[in-house]
Parts: sequence; structure tokens; C-alpha cells
Amino acid sequence: MVKLNKIYTRTGDDGTTGLVDGSRVAKSAPRMEAIGTVDEANSVLGLLATDLAQSHHGAAIARIQNDLFDLGADLATPGDDFTPSEMVLRIVPAQIEWLEREIDAAGEQLEPLTSFVLPGGSEASARAHLARAVVRRAERTMVTLAAAERVNPAAMAYINRLSDYLFQLARLLNDCGRADVKWVPGGSR
Repeated sequence: MVKLNKIYTRTGDDGTTGLVDGSRVAKSAPRMEAIGTVDEANSVLGLLATDLAQSHHGAAIARIQNDLFDLGADLATPGDDFTPSEMVLRIVPAQIEWLEREIDAAGEQLEPLTSFVLPGGSEASARAHLARAVVRRAERTMVTLAAAERVNPAAMAYINRLSDYLFQLARLLNDCGRADVKWVPGGSR
């Protein structure tokens, strides 16, 4: 359990922040960009959750928001050992497998895709698409980090699957795909 008695520490006033291992990095470092973008994705999911309270989807988003805190802790723990422990949070394959089951279950309910879809339709679907786009950006920041330092492969797989899940969820929220807004190639020429 985390207990915070004081919100400000003044230790970041010099433009650095502390990682789980006690090291300090610039707030502009790729690792911090990844952590910050995962946090932004979590915030956008919080907005989506307001549309989905008291539903299976709302419970799923709450679970994902907790997973994204795990992902932030994973990213805040540099090193090559991606084994979780009582002291070290890591994304694990079970979290990815749960997302895959959710994606597959959604796919069974959806109308087949016959076109690319535009973000929109219902307000809830538009919010899911916005969350998907932010998650995709989080993935790109993690790929940038992984080019310089090792990143937990399970964390990389999780963020990739999460955008797929959010795409499926957006379609579910559009009357199982029946209310999707379809792309019309060259339609405004």
C-alpha cells in the first residue's frame, strides 16, 4: 500500500525525478516521456469510465487503469531483470492474456469490418477512440525508450494489445459496429 503524507518534495525542482531504484533522471528523458504518456492514457480512460459506470466495460476499464499504474511502475524500474517481486511491479503475461480474451469476446459480438472507421459515432465510442490514440502514442514513446534501454517485453505487448482492445471497445459502444462511422476514401474531393 502506498501512503503519501506530503505531495511536494522539492526534489524535482532541478528538472529531475527519482526512479524506483533510487536513480534520478531528467524529466525530459525518454523513460519519463513514456511514463507520462502512460499516465495521460490512464487519465483519458478515466474520462471514458464515466460513460461506462456499472457495466462490464466499466469494470474492465477500472482493471486496465490499475494495470496502467503497474505499467508506470514497471517503466520506472530500470534494469534487465523483468521478474516481478513483492518490491518490484512488472507487467506479466497474465495481464496480456486477459486483454486478449476481452478482445476476442468483443470480436464475437461485432459486425465484420468492411471499411476503416472514423473515430466517432457515440460519445462513448469517440472517447474510446481518443484513449486508443493516446495509448498508441504511449506505445511509440515506449518503443523510443526501448531503442536506448531495455524495456520489459511484456510491457511492450501489453500496451500494443491495449490499443487493440480500445478499438474493439469503441466499436462495441457503437451498437456493436452497426453505428460505426465509415471512412469514405476520397469522399470530400
